[in-house]
Amino acid sequence: MKICIISYDFWDYDKYIVETLCKRGIDAHHIKISTVTHSNFNERAVNALSKTFLSKNLKKEKRQKYVLDSLEELGHQDQILVLNPDTFDLSTLRKIRKYTDRLITYLYDNLERVPVDGKLHLFDKIFSFDIIDVEKHGFEKITNYIYLPFTPKEKQNPQMDLFYITSYDNRRVSLIKLLAKKLISLGLKFQIMVIGKKSWKHQLTNIFIKVPENLFLIFGIKKIPHKNLPTYYKNSKVLLDLMREGQYGLSFRVFEAMSLEKKIITDNEAIKTYDFYNPNNILILNENISNLDKSFFETPYEKIPEEIYYRYTLDSWVNKVFGLDNKN
Repeated sequence: MKICIISYDFWDYDKYIVETLCKRGIDAHHIKISTVTHSNFNERAVNALSKTFLSKNLKKEKRQKYVLDSLEELGHQDQILVLNPDTFDLSTLRKIRKYTDRLITYLYDNLERVPVDGKLHLFDKIFSFDIIDVEKHGFEKITNYIYLPFTPKEKQNPQMDLFYITSYDNRRVSLIKLLAKKLISLGLKFQIMVIGKKSWKHQLTNIFIKVPENLFLIFGIKKIPHKNLPTYYKNSKVLLDLMREGQYGLSFRVFEAMSLEKKIITDNEAIKTYDFYNPNNILILNENISNLDKSFFETPYEKIPEEIYYRYTLDSWVNKVFGLDNKN
């Protein structure tokens, strides 16, 4: 079987799908469009002028050509999974459609945040992690997946109580302010990293009491390499997961925590509806964070039953998305 994954893959999650398929003996390939960039200053300048005066994004056109050229080289595919359909023109998706018997998509974002107007009819199957979109549009519900290798808590030696890394978001920052003050009052050690433009930094300064053993880190636009994140996760007892505005599904943070046997603190009420939910492992914050207590950090993590854990593994995920049923 030949399967191709087409995606932007900003955070390097999608490469694990390809790796899992290859381990199953499937001829799988990844067309990663984020690798296509402007090669020099002149190209960037020309593209900026083109977008301003011609409303034409040359980099986007270059990426779409790269996808079609790659498919021409790979040949016909039994299945093609497009993970960022919003990034493609309708005409490009129609051409991609000709290279496969089954064109499917998984929507990492909800349609409210990232509209995909007039394109979804081209897909044979549409998967979504967003509960609202599933109910409203009849998409197939599926969660994100566990991509990290299972690492039992006994093999880790965390020095921090809580870790959080996030992109800048007004809603999240408001909660971070409340949460950090609460953590400091409880005498807990934490690291919080906010990735975003430097112009946002002033909104986050001078809001914390200076406590040497607590670290509050603010980064500029440069992201932390994805491969380095597990090191931060393993060094903390608890991971924080705050929803962005308009989010109704579970983020990858939940599944990263599961793979490393970490507790989770979240404001996502929907997590209570999942079979892995355990109030000993998962604390759902109330509006004013008054239910955050030091005891949550002190009680041991309770292991998730193996049959439940497997349902959220990438191996199980590819079975469902590609209809493999463990036959490959």
